[in-house]
Amino acid sequence: MNEMNQRNNLYKMILAALLCAIGIIIPLFSPIRIILEPASFTLASHVAIFIAMFISPGVAVAVSIGTTIGFFLGGFPIVIVARAATHVIFALLGSFALQKNPRILETPGKTAIFSLLMGLIHGAAEVVAVSPFYFNAQMTEGYYSQGFVVSILLLVGVGSVIHSMVDFAISLVIWRPLKKFLGLHR
Repeated sequence: MNEMNQRNNLYKMILAALLCAIGIIIPLFSPIRIILEPASFTLASHVAIFIAMFISPGVAVAVSIGTTIGFFLGGFPIVIVARAATHVIFALLGSFALQKNPRILETPGKTAIFSLLMGLIHGAAEVVAVSPFYFNAQMTEGYYSQGFVVSILLLVGVGSVIHSMVDFAISLVIWRPLKKFLGLHR
């Protein structure tokens, strides 16, 4: 491996570590939470993962795994850790799509469709992750009082799609000037 590749890999590793830290700090300390009992959504909690997705598949996976470990070590309920683990799926798929077609983020229409697709994958993965907890009676009473359709399909599923798209938009606002500053071409 030549020196340029080693520097590039080190640079991406440092970026991944910084994004992991940001991805852990935001959910822990953000005052901006939307609570729809029994679920809650923390604004910008996926921003680090989306920015990692814009950088490369390896960074996307590293940040997704790193933030999941952060949730686990932070003592979050295992169902939230499971939801965080699913982020590897949309981050990796999205990063591969951007690697194959980097122009996706250049036009508003393609960007909106891409954001929606990432949101749908994100929401579906979280529904799949949460459903076993629901059916094995491992969730708080609030989820059961609302029922599966409202609690899991609407709040977790549709809520995650909307949350994902909002965080994606925030990520783009940050990413566009950041990529020039960092000297990244993607």
